[in-house]
Amino acid sequence: MNSKYENTDMKMQPKKQRNLTGFFNLLSIAGLAGCALLAIWAYKNGILNAVYEQMCQVLDQGNIEYVKWDMNRSMAEVYSMTAEEQGSVQYDYMLGLYDFLERIISRYPDLLIEGCSGGGGRFDAGMLYYTPQIWCSDNTDAVDRVRIQYGTSFGYPVSAVGSHVSAVPNHQTGRKTSLHTRGVCAMAGTFGYELDPAKMTDEERREIRKQIVEYKKYAQLVQNGLYYRLSNPFAEEIGAWEFVSEDGKEVLVNVVMLEIHGNMTVNYVKMKGLCAGQFYKDSNTGKIYPAEALMEVGIPMPLEFGEYKAYQIYLEMVE
Repeated sequence: MNSKYENTDMKMQPKKQRNLTGFFNLLSIAGLAGCALLAIWAYKNGILNAVYEQMCQVLDQGNIEYVKWDMNRSMAEVYSMTAEEQGSVQYDYMLGLYDFLERIISRYPDLLIEGCSGGGGRFDAGMLYYTPQIWCSDNTDAVDRVRIQYGTSFGYPVSAVGSHVSAVPNHQTGRKTSLHTRGVCAMAGTFGYELDPAKMTDEERREIRKQIVEYKKYAQLVQNGLYYRLSNPFAEEIGAWEFVSEDGKEVLVNVVMLEIHGNMTVNYVKMKGLCAGQFYKDSNTGKIYPAEALMEVGIPMPLEFGEYKAYQIYLEMVE
């Protein structure tokens, strides 16, 4: 994944200096633009043009490369004083929104717009054309995200799924999960952090540095590889998913233990998409497995004490 950003310890910094004042002004204007479009629908060109010009004034001030387009309300009391057919108002609104975004990305082709609305409310195919990155859900609890991202994967690529490591206890569920588990879940998307560095321990800072290195190592595989669902987290004790390079030479398996019981039986994770007749080496243990064994029998998950353990297994084809 080619990026204009360099990962540092705790944040993403652009290679060129941004005009931060303009950037934060733009976030406010983008929100207002959403409200304006929502309120006046599609083709009130005078108002839309005024909003467009205000956005352009901010974007033209500096090297602004990212905008989060957040429309934090659903459409309610939908009607128009000017529409000939009230039933077409929502449809006309969407046409107006697409037209507005077309103007923005045509003028700023290198601008990344992240779609959002009340969490994952902007996840639709039409918006994906204009906002190739979409915030998946305001629920950032790692265990919930395993299921949320599982469902999202049936319609959208991993490269479009906005996914972050957030603080614990989680602000919505109160659940505590390890930083490692949160990192594994966030790596099934665009990967980022929404944490307060001032509240972190030195150990947490070291682990985050390690996670960033790991994600850089696997970024191409995660963003461009073939994605396989290895379990149904709504019905099984584990959530498991896999990324395989198109040539089948690299594999990254991710597993989160969703349940823990006394006297649990071992969960085997069966892989998919490997090259039959080949052998694969586990980079952590050095063990070598036949592809058929990994796909038909699987790898046993450790029975460890504690909730919500997570594992990443990286394998390479032995040539």
